[in-house]
Amino acid sequence: MRPVVQGTLLVLLLSLPLQARALPPLADVHVHYKWNQEEVTSAEAAIRILLDNNVELALVIGTPAEYALKLQQLAPQRIIPIWSPYQTPGDWSTWAFDKTVLERARSALASGRWHGIGELHLISGFTPAWETPVISGLVKLAVDYDIPLLLHTEYSQPQHLDALCRSHPELKIIWAHAGAVLTPGQVTDVMAACPAVWTELSARDPWRYVDNPITDKDGQLLPEWRQLVERYPDRFLVGSDPVWPVERLDSWDEADSGWQQYGRFLGFHRTWLKVLPPELEEKLRLTNALQLFGKEATTGQ
Repeated sequence: MRPVVQGTLLVLLLSLPLQARALPPLADVHVHYKWNQEEVTSAEAAIRILLDNNVELALVIGTPAEYALKLQQLAPQRIIPIWSPYQTPGDWSTWAFDKTVLERARSALASGRWHGIGELHLISGFTPAWETPVISGLVKLAVDYDIPLLLHTEYSQPQHLDALCRSHPELKIIWAHAGAVLTPGQVTDVMAACPAVWTELSARDPWRYVDNPITDKDGQLLPEWRQLVERYPDRFLVGSDPVWPVERLDSWDEADSGWQQYGRFLGFHRTWLKVLPPELEEKLRLTNALQLFGKEATTGQ
């Protein structure tokens, strides 16, 4: 790391508020850093926000992909960059038809800088079947490099992901938003059939998927969701997904102030996590993610 970068990080660490140090460390497996977020939140400010919230590990999706490296350069022990094919507004709906994706992915992964692929949107009406060349090619690359795919599925039924993971049992999948609109029973079906699926709960908060809550009015996990995380204690993860505003499908054409909402997004998770049994709480908050990426605790580095 260059001396100027080391100095920047040292200043951030030394100025970390006492209240942030009192928070238990947390792994955030769904972080975006995009060009229209940089307009209002510099890379240095984003790292400061992570430190203020005592984020031990952050899985970062850059748009374009290189934006994740801006954060990784500032905090290499905390940031895990994953490669995204998205480069321009609207790529979330067209990436699977882009014939350049596989060539770009091969080159990126060969560099050794990337530790996953995603977030890939598999949304009904926009994305072809996973057997098509771009999707199946990325699956093969993920298996070859032994890295996870972060997949966003938005179907009313779980069959799409179920078919993909059953056909590729060696593929590691991080399932964004617990299927977004799916019920605990539907999530259970996939997790029971696919041992290599880790389910993350980003955006399942009162501000995003409001019609499919995982918590009650007091912010506690609903009984069926608690039963589910107790059934699979080693395969649930949490994340922030700091994208804002949420009233529209996409806000690529204006500055995204999602990082200013970051503490609220993680505070939602910390509220329901803290009433779980301590061992289970620690797994979901931190150690499941550390183990998935072969990391050890690095708080204070």
